[in-house]
Amino acid sequence: MPALVVPRSSVADSVRRAARSGQWDDHPAYTGVARMDDGQFDAWTDRLVADAREGTPRPEGFVPSTNLWWVDGTEFLGRVQVRHRLTPRLRDLGGHVGYWVAPAVRRRGHATAILAATLPVANALGLECVLVTCDDDNVASRRVIEANGGLFQDRRGVKLRFWVPTA
Repeated sequence: MPALVVPRSSVADSVRRAARSGQWDDHPAYTGVARMDDGQFDAWTDRLVADAREGTPRPEGFVPSTNLWWVDGTEFLGRVQVRHRLTPRLRDLGGHVGYWVAPAVRRRGHATAILAATLPVANALGLECVLVTCDDDNVASRRVIEANGGLFQDRRGVKLRFWVPTA
């Protein structure tokens, strides 16, 4: 049964496979994952976990974020990032929550389940509602957001913006 977990080395091989899929997104925290040796991978997962702490150094414009992986046993299926607060850029483009599902397991309900499992995490961070965005032509993501109670607010450029209650 898939579940959200803290990033961990036990799924390293399947994370690397997902990174080599050719459809890995360009999130800066995930650059170079496919080529990491075990030591680099361990250090990287430590940084992902540390990113949730307020005092962790991060690039300008980035905020503390809780990074979780959607796994089934040792199989990495996807990931989610919960940004603890919004900057003006995140308010327009990124929102509080960003999720990604490995191409090999798409169209099986994982994105909907990831977002549903993420909402209590966001609530525990003190977020009563989270902003979730998607591209205006991403019908699948829009359905995921709406299936989790997302209420459409507006469109900004190519981004649709939804507020999703966390409780």
